Amino acid sequence: MFKLNLKRLGLAAGLSFTLVAAGCGSDDGSDSDNAGSDNGGGETNYSEEVDYTITGIEPGAGVVQAAEDATETYDSLAGWEVETSSSGAMATALGEAIDNEEPIVVTGWTPHWMFAKYDLKYLEDPEGSFGEAEEIKTMVRQGLKDDMPNAYKILDQFNWESSDMEEVMLEISNGTSPEDAAAAWVEDNSDKVAEWTDGTEEVDGTEIELAYVEWDSEVASTNVMKKVLEDQGFKVTITPLDNAVMWQAVANGDADGMVAAWMPATHAAQFEEYGDQVEDLGANLEGAKIGLVVPKYMEGVDSIEDLQPAE
Repeated sequence: MFKLNLKRLGLAAGLSFTLVAAGCGSDDGSDSDNAGSDNGGGETNYSEEVDYTITGIEPGAGVVQAAEDATETYDSLAGWEVETSSSGAMATALGEAIDNEEPIVVTGWTPHWMFAKYDLKYLEDPEGSFGEAEEIKTMVRQGLKDDMPNAYKILDQFNWESSDMEEVMLEISNGTSPEDAAAAWVEDNSDKVAEWTDGTEEVDGTEIELAYVEWDSEVASTNVMKKVLEDQGFKVTITPLDNAVMWQAVANGDADGMVAAWMPATHAAQFEEYGDQVEDLGANLEGAKIGLVVPKYMEGVDSIEDLQPAE
């Protein structure tokens, strides 16, 4: 019965996401000062052009919270607003701005297909509002090792690189279905997949459910893991949920696991609440990052401090 309720909850969460809608300076010292006072780029006031607004993703996401904290930390962001929407809406707004070569400041993260598709840069964060490099971890419900030892071992051995994830993400962003993009990657990377399944046996239709948050990165990783488990004989259900509900589902045993835990900053609040109720299988991807991202053509804006406060 809880499977049906979880799916309904996932559908509601996904619907809510939709309804909410995620330089070069001069060599001359005085010119550099002028560029800073104009907010980067000489005569162009990018801060005013973006209406002192950061385009964010879902409310409650760690990168959104970090951006909101940054508006309190940096004088250059005084009076700025973080406009929340969804990861898809953010990516759409970014693409439209780049098509028109307009300025935009977004909450970004890597791995993400947008870095493979567009020329982007992170703004330097001297105050450390967005933290250091992150890891994406695999979390499973307590007791999974005893109940499904083969699934547990595959999830425990799952490990890949940013370039792997971005390859799947870019295919999806170009119109390939998540299922087909994942299947193609699994077929093309059989050696890596063999490392994940090493020492396991095939099963006959054992049901397993994975939860995930509908970020492009987690859509990619969860669909890849779904395909790998299916090839081992599992009957796999994947359910999109809000951040907090995803953690709650694994903690309560309503979902069997997730490969979508961003640590230590992005999901810090969720880990603090549910961390002692789940089993941490470690990083499946290292070197993830969050921060404020702008197109590279926004010259003179290389740091959060190069922006200007709202007047």
